[in-house]
Amino acid sequence: MIRPTFVRALALLSALLLPLLAGACSSTGENARSTNASNTTNASNTTNAPAANTSSATNTQPASNASQAKLNVNTASDDELMKTIPGMGKRMVHEFEEYRPYKSIQQFRKEIGKYVNAEQVAEYEKYIYVPISVDDADAPTLQQIPGLDATEAQALIAARPFTSNEAFLTKLAGSVSASELAVAKTYLSNQ
Repeated sequence: MIRPTFVRALALLSALLLPLLAGACSSTGENARSTNASNTTNASNTTNAPAANTSSATNTQPASNASQAKLNVNTASDDELMKTIPGMGKRMVHEFEEYRPYKSIQQFRKEIGKYVNAEQVAEYEKYIYVPISVDDADAPTLQQIPGLDATEAQALIAARPFTSNEAFLTKLAGSVSASELAVAKTYLSNQ
């Protein structure tokens, strides 16, 4: 015989979980079938709605394009993050914001890696960048610049200090294309 307290507890639990489940199901877009199952599992409380790239900090090209301007992870709003990054939900936006300001891409990887796997962190990096301080950034942070490899990043580090962001960009111009240089300019923090 089932006890009335058990039935009430089960009803209460159902009443609490059903809206969450319904909300999660109703917010999944047409792209849910194409989303990697591990991304969905690891990025709990996210949606798979298609990205609507309306931010003034981004353009309408695909994020994988080398000339794509990404969102500054330290200043992007909740709305920008959720509209720009596929599968981004409120919980992950909270995690992104919790560790601000990020000083390096390594810090971003470490902190966000607590919640999702390395593949998902790499996916997020297609849409965001950590601002680059030309005299303090480590090699991986410099390598956020499209077209810049580890050897070139080390050469930039060896050329420090730079008198300005413009001096850094002048040195960088020998390592990347004009379009990559234009993107790099947007990644630099104000000195």
